[in-house]
Parts: sequence; C-alpha cells; structure tokens
Amino acid sequence: MTDQVDDIVGTELAPIIEALESGKYKRVRKKLRQMHPAKVAGLIEAVDAVQRLGVWQQVDASQEARILEHLDPELARLLRHESGDAAVEPQVYDAGEVQSAATQIRDVRKALAQGKLKRVSKILRDMHPAKVAGLLESLPSAERSDAWSMVETDRAGKVLSYLHDESCSALAGEMDHEDLVAAVQRLDLDDLVDLIQSLPEEQGRKLLQATGGRRREKLESMLSYPEDSAGGLMNTDQIEVRPDVRLATVLGYLRLLKTLPVQTDKLMVVDRKGIFQGVLRLSTLVTASPERKVAEVMDSEMPSVQVDMPADEVAHLFQDLDLLSAPVVDADRRLLGRITVDDVVDQIRESSDRAMMHMAGLDEEADMFAPVLTSSRRRAVWLGINLVTAFLAAWVIGLFQTTLERVVALAVLMPIVASMGGIAGSQTLTLVIRGMALGQVEGSNARALLAKEIGIASLNGVLWAVVVALLAVAWFGDWQIGG
Repeated sequence: MTDQVDDIVGTELAPIIEALESGKYKRVRKKLRQMHPAKVAGLIEAVDAVQRLGVWQQVDASQEARILEHLDPELARLLRHESGDAAVEPQVYDAGEVQSAATQIRDVRKALAQGKLKRVSKILRDMHPAKVAGLLESLPSAERSDAWSMVETDRAGKVLSYLHDESCSALAGEMDHEDLVAAVQRLDLDDLVDLIQSLPEEQGRKLLQATGGRRREKLESMLSYPEDSAGGLMNTDQIEVRPDVRLATVLGYLRLLKTLPVQTDKLMVVDRKGIFQGVLRLSTLVTASPERKVAEVMDSEMPSVQVDMPADEVAHLFQDLDLLSAPVVDADRRLLGRITVDDVVDQIRESSDRAMMHMAGLDEEADMFAPVLTSSRRRAVWLGINLVTAFLAAWVIGLFQTTLERVVALAVLMPIVASMGGIAGSQTLTLVIRGMALGQVEGSNARALLAKEIGIASLNGVLWAVVVALLAVAWFGDWQIGG
C-alpha cells in the first residue's frame, strides 16, 4: 500500500485535492471513477480527516464496497457509517406524498450545511431535471455551486436546459469543457440551441465546434435564425413521408425507428424536393386501411409556419388552433422543421415574465441571488427615471405652495390623490400589457384604445372627485375644501 500511496501523492493526489478544495466536485468524481479502487483507498488514507471525508463524499455508491476492501478496518467502519447516514431520508413522508419545493430546498440546504454531499446527491438524483433547476435557482450563490457540483454529468445538460439564461451561463461556466460537451450530447437540438445562445460567445463557439457530423450542421442552421422567431423555436426531429406510399409502408418504417420524437402527433408529408404537402395524423394512420396511400388520407389544409414568423405570433397560432405541433417552412414551402407545444408554452411563459418584469424596469433573466452590486446597477436606471418623475410631481405641488400654506387641510388630502392616480394608472398599464402580450394592441387600434381610456379616466375622475369632495367636507366641516 505504501508504494501505491507514493504513486498517488506524486500523480493523482494534488489535482484531486485542488479540485476538492475549489468545489470542483464533478472533476473529483470523474478522476475517482478513472482510478483503481486500491488507489482510491490509498488516496483516502493519505489525506487528513477533513479531506478524507470530502473525498469519500464524492465516491460513487457502486465503487464503495470495492474501495472499503482495501482500507484499514476501523477507517472502513467509519466510512460505512458515513454512507449509511447519507442514505437515510432527511424526513419520512407518507406513501404517495410528494415533497414540496420548500421541503426539498430545506433538505438540501440542511445537508449542505452539514457537509452531507452524498445526501444532496441522492435528493437531486430522485428529482426531475426541471425541479432540480428550480431548486438551484432558489439557493444562494455559494450553496448553488455546491449543489450543482453534485448533479451528475449525464443529467447536467437537461438541468441546464430548464435554467434561466443568467443562471445557466454561470453554472455551465463552472463545468470543465469536456464535461459540458458530454452533458449536452443527449439534449434535443432546440434545447441545445437555447443553451448555446445563453452561454458567453466563446464558450458557445467551443461547444458548437465540439459537436460533429450532421448534428453540427443542423445546429448551425438553427442558430442562423433569430432567437425570437419560428426558426429559433423549431426542432429538426420531424418524421417525413412521401404522399405516394401506402400506409402499410409508413407503419413498417415507424416500427424500424422503434421510438418516435417527443410530441409526435403527426407525420410531415413532403414531395421528392422536400416541399411541404400536408400532414398525416397518427390517429388517421392507425385507423385507415393500410392499403390506402398517404395522399388519400393526409390533411393538406394544415397551416404551416414561416421560418421568420415572430415567436409571439407562433404562440398565438398554437393557442387559436389548439395545436400540438406545426411544420416550419421557408418562402418556397420547403420543410425545415417543426415546432412543438412544449416550446410554445416556454415562449408564452417567457413573454409573460418579460412583460411583468419590464413593468418594474427589471431584466426578466435577473437572478434572485445575483451579487448585490450587479442587482443594484440593474435597478439604478429605473430608480433614476422614477426619481425624475417624482421631482416633476414635487415641482407641480410647489406651484401651489401659497395655497397649501393657507389651507393646511389640502396637504392632508394629497396622499389620497396620489394613491388614486397610481391605482388608476396601474389598472390601465396592466390592461395594456395584457393586450400587448395577447396581440390585441396594435398600431391600427391604438387610437381607439386611447380614446376609450381617456373616456374612462374622465368619467372616473369626475365621479371620484365628487366622492372625495363630499368626504372632505364631512371630515373638515368646510364647504370651501370640497369646492
């Protein structure tokens, strides 16, 4: 064992301890998996107690038994106890009970505080990638990095696809390039495009270069379209069939594929030049006679989406027609790909978030736990604009300074005026933003909408002015205040 330890100290120990102390747990696990169990045991015995526990926390469960065979019996007993403690659920739940997000966050934070990284790994491993992404964005920066380091590489790509751009870029930057490349290999092309677009330009370029063959060609084609267009939403995993083949042939072809792309409810019908002809619905395929040809049963009236159509218009099309998927074509009606409802749902959510955040002058991708200086700088511009408008309001009030000095009661009523005006403005703002999100507000109807809002403001202004005047008279007992 002594010779093995000497080899480790000279070759493996230093980089592993360096990665461990810098929180690069994915790198530690990768190196440990590449080592013989006897060498891992030698490494564990060569380090101090704190480092030993840190290394053991990164050992895969499948390796534990073989490593323990090479350890001193007393040390092996202590590490077995550590593994057994990590395997215990933080909290017992009734059968069928689903842990809430708040409970999962609490359990992860508790495990991180106790240094129980194996427990963190188990909690995250049992969660859906979307839930893991939500949990990571709910953790402060330091804890987020530690938790992220315990997400296995083969799941990391899917988790990244569910993160907001800012969080995605930061966490992807913590991964080694080769690990990031391995993590994204199983991603759908549309998710990979979104990931590349959210990364810094240099990192995204390296990730694209690491993708080879036909997959890279498709990626480059999809990246050439604006992110907020149909081309930016589409995927290229559609199944294409010819109109002159029999349904029996199509069924045989699908059996050869064994699996269908996600959200496949229809097959795309194209001619030999790739021109879109219509769609063959799966429901029609399985119910019609196998001897009939595709052209006889296909839906040639299926609306297609132009590749340069704005993403918001695509979302409206899906909402209006209750679509699960839609073909994407170019100006010559050549089929380029398809858009599925899951991407449209993401687009609707992002548009809603963007509108809501812009109401407060915030960035829709802003990280809740971003550094203080970063968050302060982002909010400064909007606060500065509001400061200017506040001084403008104060200047208007200053024009009536003499009147306010003579009738002090008017100063008491000023907050009421400001509050009523603010609420009325918020109502109009909310209505207009909702209309813009739904595509109901455009240049052609803006004048009619403006006239309507002026009418509402005039009517409500007169009505509530009378109410406030009567209440002021009743309060102060002076008819001049009401006038």
